[in-house]
Amino acid sequence: MSVRHDWYQSETKVVVTVMLKDAVGKNYKVDIQPEHLNMTADGYELDLQLYRPVDVSKCSHKAYSTKVEITLAKQVGERWDSLEKKELPPPTAAPPPLHKKDWDSLAKEVEKSEEEDTKSEEALNRLFKKIYSSSSPEVQKAMNKSFSESGGTVLSTNWQEVSKDKVDIKPPEGAEFKKWD
Repeated sequence: MSVRHDWYQSETKVVVTVMLKDAVGKNYKVDIQPEHLNMTADGYELDLQLYRPVDVSKCSHKAYSTKVEITLAKQVGERWDSLEKKELPPPTAAPPPLHKKDWDSLAKEVEKSEEEDTKSEEALNRLFKKIYSSSSPEVQKAMNKSFSESGGTVLSTNWQEVSKDKVDIKPPEGAEFKKWD
């Protein structure tokens, strides 16, 4: 039988939840060892090699109508990376070659890329300012109305079209517009 289990932890304990309805009626049994957890029920077994040792004398379990909750007391108050100890793969004959990264040159590339983005954004802003400042009041009204009513997704210079109705929001293709309160 396939039964789902999950776990969470605090500094002092790990709680394993086994989703099993009527565990008492299914004759569940829990066996906790310092580095091993085993739970069985009619047609089900959970067998785990624990990531770190537990204090068996402080561990407990309880059956509820839909689950069994197993509380494992950590011997050492440290964060577990996983519930189970992972088996390490057998060592290979030769370790893989190490690739050294030149972090300084990588940082310079990122800075250069950000600088270019900033320059292109500044150029685009200058273009819009130039269009706006050299336009008639009618075109300026159209630009203001279309930009503000569309949430910044539309910029129109046609006042005849914009003045007739509210400007619809038109996000770029593949994007979704979300309104923020």
